[in-house]
Amino acid sequence: MDDTNAGYFIAGQSFTAPPLAPGLYVVATPIGNLRDITIRALETLAAASVILCEDTRMSARLLDHYGIKGRRIALHEHNERAKADDIVSRVAAGQAIALISDAGTPLLSDPGFPLIRALTEAGQPVFPIPGASALLSALVVAGLPTDSFAFHGFLPAKAGARATALKALGDSRETLVFYESPRRLDDTLAAMAELWPDRQAAVALELTKRFERIHRGTLQTLAQEFAEAETKGEAVIVVAGATEAATPDAGEWEAALALAMAEQPLRAAVDEVTEQFGLKRKEVYDAALRLKSEK
Repeated sequence: MDDTNAGYFIAGQSFTAPPLAPGLYVVATPIGNLRDITIRALETLAAASVILCEDTRMSARLLDHYGIKGRRIALHEHNERAKADDIVSRVAAGQAIALISDAGTPLLSDPGFPLIRALTEAGQPVFPIPGASALLSALVVAGLPTDSFAFHGFLPAKAGARATALKALGDSRETLVFYESPRRLDDTLAAMAELWPDRQAAVALELTKRFERIHRGTLQTLAQEFAEAETKGEAVIVVAGATEAATPDAGEWEAALALAMAEQPLRAAVDEVTEQFGLKRKEVYDAALRLKSEK
C-alpha cells in the first residue's frame, strides 16, 4: 500500500507501521473492548495492501478508531469462495493482505477457511497475528477444567438437530465450549439441561464490555435462570465434560447376575444386569455361561 497511509494512532500519537512480507495475515481483533488490540495487529492492519473484512461497516469502528486508512474489501460466507482465487493471485504477486472478522479470531465460527485452504494449497504464506478470542476468554473464567476442551461453535438452530448433536457429545470427557445467539440461548440451555441437568456450566455474556457477566451453576439452574431472561450479544456456553463412571464391583454384579439367572432365562438375565451396571454385554454373557457351567 501507499507508505503515506501505513500508519496508525494510539491516544492521539501517530506511529508508522513497518513494511510486511507478502502473505495473508490472519489478524485477531477485539471482541468488545477496543483496547484489546495488539501493537502487532495495528502494525499489520496499517501496512496491509488490503484488509479483508467480514463486514466493512463493523470493522470501520475499529479501523477508524486507530486511524487506519487501508483499502477494505468485504469477505464473508457468501463470497469468500468466489474471491479466493483473486486473493491467492494478489499474494502471489507480492501483496500483504490482512484478514479480520467482526470480532475475535477469524475462522472460529467466522469466514476464512476456504481462503486459507486455497492459499496453503497454492503454497502461499499465511501468518497468524494472535489476540482476542471469545472462546478462550470464556474458558479461562468458567471455573471448569481447561487441560482438555473441545470447541463446537454454534449448535444447529432446529430443535431436533440440536438434540441429536448434543446427544453425540454425551460421553465426551473434555470441557465443551459453544457459541450461541441471544435468541436461542434459552432453548439451547433447556436442551442441555434435559440431557445433563446436574453438569456444571457457565454462560459468558458481553465479554470485555462494560456489562460483562459470567453466570455459573448446573445446567438445570442456568436453564431456569435464562428461561425468561432477555439477553444481548452472542453468548459463550462452557459445559463440564462427562465424568468417568466408577467401575462396578465384579462381586456385586456377578451376584446380581446369579440371582437374575435363578429367576429368568439366561439372555434376559444378561440384558438386565448389563443395563443395570452399565457393563459390556459380552462380559456379562461370558460370566453367565461360566456360572451356568459351574452348577
